[in-house]
Amino acid sequence: MAFKRPESALVVIFDGAANVLVMQRQDDPYFWQSVTGTLEPGELPLQTAIREVEEETGINVALNKLQLVDCRSVNQYPIRDIWQHRYPPDCRFNTEHVFALQVRGDENIKLTEHLSYQWLPKELAIEKVWSPTNKVAIEKFVPNSALTVAVEKACQ
Repeated sequence: MAFKRPESALVVIFDGAANVLVMQRQDDPYFWQSVTGTLEPGELPLQTAIREVEEETGINVALNKLQLVDCRSVNQYPIRDIWQHRYPPDCRFNTEHVFALQVRGDENIKLTEHLSYQWLPKELAIEKVWSPTNKVAIEKFVPNSALTVAVEKACQ
């Protein structure tokens, strides 16, 4: 088995009412998260984000003419002990690139890697997700109001 690259994309998906999509992992039902995935060889973070959104939710960014925004935020966090075997033995930290995606909210979510999903108000999504960097990304990049806000403004 090839080791995973310790670099990933995190995509916070939200609608115009500031509801956030959170998903329950299959391998740890207490772990709720936004879309996330490892960069494949030769892949840029934006390419990973687009690919992972479609793989994990069925939402095709290009087909739906959505704008995935690079929030220009990069996190580094310790790899969880239970996942350490997936990475090179000397690798202890993952680098995470943060993106935001505003959708209509009526998309048909098709899960492939998760047990279930919920659309939650921003505050409840922050409480629900497990990862501290995921909590910060929701807090920072999802608008506070129920009004539709341009994603670019949310990522500034």
